[in-house]
Amino acid sequence: MYRRSAAAAVLLAAALTLTACSSGGDDSDAQAKAKPPASSAAPDPADTPDPAASPAADAKPTGPVLPDAKLTPKTGSFTAEEKKYLSGRVPEKMDPAAVLQSGQEACQRVARTAKRDKDAATGAIITGEIPGAKDAITHLCPDQKPILAAAEKGFPEGPRTSPAAGSYRALTQAVNCTWEAKGKDGTVLASGPETPPKAGDRITAAIPAGTAEFNSSGCYAWIPA
Repeated sequence: MYRRSAAAAVLLAAALTLTACSSGGDDSDAQAKAKPPASSAAPDPADTPDPAASPAADAKPTGPVLPDAKLTPKTGSFTAEEKKYLSGRVPEKMDPAAVLQSGQEACQRVARTAKRDKDAATGAIITGEIPGAKDAITHLCPDQKPILAAAEKGFPEGPRTSPAAGSYRALTQAVNCTWEAKGKDGTVLASGPETPPKAGDRITAAIPAGTAEFNSSGCYAWIPA
């Protein structure tokens, strides 16, 4: 009788020990996978967009995109213009709000730069330093349309074929800005600047009619003068 009772006690103790170990492991695993409650101020890591996975503001997805009917945020709602901006731009498995944020950031960059220097903001759009600025301004920050309008008339430094004749202004005050206009046969029609510029000088270029190629270096970008 005593032997049976002792054996039973040993078995019961072992069972309790295994149960405690098993329970402790389950709790640890559950805590590792737990998500914060909906009312928590801490964001759910699963809902936080991965910056590396977010598309650039000017990038169009190459794969399936969310249909317009599903362009809804997790809370609140999008405006009509925000939906126009997002249309055809949100990858199928991405939060539309993350894509919208990239456009809003483009608007903020344009506004901050324009507040300091409108020429710098115009040049940044022309050269693509602010990705997606055109669509962002069109739909999300129309107050910056004058900057966009100026940028759409300009072009970046480097070779440009068949430019429109006229007078252009470089969006830089760098003293190393040089330019050259050539005809179809390679003849130099005009070049500049005629005299070495000084720091702060306004640099202009007169592109004659019949120019086949206009090439510039150190000039950043050009807009009509």
